[in-house]
Amino acid sequence: MLSLIIASKKVIDSFIVIWKKEETRALLFMISITLLSGTIFYSTVEKFSVIDSLYFSFMTLTTIGYGNYAPATTLGKIFTMVYVIVGLGLMSMFITTVAKSYIYNKKHHGHHHHKKHDEKENNLGNVEADDKIK
Repeated sequence: MLSLIIASKKVIDSFIVIWKKEETRALLFMISITLLSGTIFYSTVEKFSVIDSLYFSFMTLTTIGYGNYAPATTLGKIFTMVYVIVGLGLMSMFITTVAKSYIYNKKHHGHHHHKKHDEKENNLGNVEADDKIK
């Protein structure tokens, strides 16, 4: 459970870093608009609830697709095909951006920690060497 909390915090930290950069903020905005358009479409045309529409939009664009929802109308099926073509590229770019930020933060903070540890060990080694000389 603790590892889930730590990983969740790191993902949230990655979102904060992403939000600070203009180009990735634009990508986040485009993903939000895409999910909103899918939510509006599926709730009005397919008569899904708003939360089910958002859920279906997200599951479709991440290609998870559990299959518990599917468009029943011809218009819904056509929209979904276009929606996937447009949205999948955006979602892939977004997921890649989050993953890169997460990995960078993990390496950056991990490297920083090791550097301090290595400096501490070197200083201890120098003290021990000085003690031997005396």
